[in-house]
Amino acid sequence: MTARIREFLRTRREDGPCVVVDLDVVRDNYRAFAHALPDTRVFYAVKANPAPEILRLLASLGSCFDAASVVEIEMALAAGATADRISFGNTIKKERDIARAHQLGVRLFAVDCLAEVEKIARAAPGAKVFCRILCDCDGAEWPLSRKFGCVPEMATDVLEQAHRLGLEAYGVSFHVGSQQTNTEAWDIALASASTIFRECAERGIHLRMVNLGGGFPARYLKPVPGVESYGDAIFRALSRHFGNRLPETIIEPGRGMVGDAGIIETEVVLVSKKSENDDVRWVYLDIGKFGGLAETMDESIRYPIRTTRDGDEMAPCVLAGPTCDSADVLYEKVPYLLPVSLEIGDKVLIEGTGAYTTTYSAVAFNGFPPLKSYVI
Repeated sequence: MTARIREFLRTRREDGPCVVVDLDVVRDNYRAFAHALPDTRVFYAVKANPAPEILRLLASLGSCFDAASVVEIEMALAAGATADRISFGNTIKKERDIARAHQLGVRLFAVDCLAEVEKIARAAPGAKVFCRILCDCDGAEWPLSRKFGCVPEMATDVLEQAHRLGLEAYGVSFHVGSQQTNTEAWDIALASASTIFRECAERGIHLRMVNLGGGFPARYLKPVPGVESYGDAIFRALSRHFGNRLPETIIEPGRGMVGDAGIIETEVVLVSKKSENDDVRWVYLDIGKFGGLAETMDESIRYPIRTTRDGDEMAPCVLAGPTCDSADVLYEKVPYLLPVSLEIGDKVLIEGTGAYTTTYSAVAFNGFPPLKSYVI
């Protein structure tokens, strides 16, 4: 926790659970990405945390933006980004949203099938497209499903169709999985990308760009490599598969940009047992899966948790949220160690929560208001 966040929490008016994001950390993270991959453009994944203050800061630093919807495009523009710094990176788009993005000046679109190419050709003539391919997410704590991307063998046909329809077949993209802890995870995907570049060239189509996606981790319970290690590994893989003809590259950090910039302050609502002989307590917080901690699903992301009683005797507990939904349990399969002395009303800090928390808490489920957000 930064000194700025500590002081903010010390003096804030009590108003329920909140997340506090320190812009100084976001600034440092952006500069670290820019330094680790100096020839790569940074497209911040707006969905990770679309707070206007974060978008304005990143726009002022020169960041580009990966948007998943027209609303996110409009937010990036409002923050000071120009349309040429925005990618419509969702492969699932309504045709009228493609048209609106094109009207706003966006010219870079993701695709992963022929039907999406045809929509873009109709609604955004002349636009640049890149084809997303499936890849192995081994090593990621939040693996991505087969929902996005096509097999590499199909990508050449998709890009050729874009070329035939008057679009610019611009490149290839992939995503190695969120919270990717293996710095070498990009290697296999880049091998596939280089094959697609070669096959397209044989058909007279000269691709120019590889979108390396996100996956860069935040610091949670386990140590993770620094961004410099990822930069070195990615550059080695690019050189291995593309030789001296390196393509343009972009990255789409989200979690790695803002995750460790934020902390949630929450309160213990109840401590109980299910039987007199139960060795494991249940600790209920005033925030849960539906209040912003959706990434605890399947216990994939295990956040660092701090209390005012750290140093006391520790014992395992089940950690759960406050709603009337049985799915609102954060950690049960692997119980969490918390102080035995923890009591109702105690404050608990959940670290590394600057990403994918406010955006998952937009609906007031059970009447609990969306997670309050402060950016300092």
